[in-house]
Amino acid sequence: MTFLLCLLLAQDATGLAQVKRVYIDKLTAGEGSEQIRDQLMSAVAGTGLFVMTENPDRADAFLRGGAEDRVFQETFDFREGIDGRAQVGTNGGARTSTRRSAALSVGEDESARQTERKHEAVAAIRLVNKDGDVIWSTLQQSAGTKFRNASVDLVRKVVDQLKQDVSAARKPPAP
Repeated sequence: MTFLLCLLLAQDATGLAQVKRVYIDKLTAGEGSEQIRDQLMSAVAGTGLFVMTENPDRADAFLRGGAEDRVFQETFDFREGIDGRAQVGTNGGARTSTRRSAALSVGEDESARQTERKHEAVAAIRLVNKDGDVIWSTLQQSAGTKFRNASVDLVRKVVDQLKQDVSAARKPPAP
């Protein structure tokens, strides 16, 4: 069983090592997927790992998958309060008039509302050969960094993983 698993991994690595020309399909999933596709195309081309093509008929493999770049707001409501009340009273009889009364009230209430802007990007990307076999895949997500927005950071993570895996696949096996 272990031998079969190693053989399958070696075949995938061999397939990945043989890829020379790549076409990036349209990414599905949602907002910002076209922008992520363009960034991915530029970043992969910049690595020099593959020749990028706009003609799917000339490609050895296809980058496919889904991606989304979302900007949204999270709102947090917070409320805290203390309240106390006391009342004492006496009312007199028919002949004498006695009225006594006391009241005490304490109250404190605090509330806050905080709205936070969030920016997240997620992608599930795979490299598929002409036969439709998946030879590489990754799932990455990002909430951005101090100097990069979420989609740019996401593409960097995908490309870094691809570079690492292609380099390992193209490395000659140890004797």
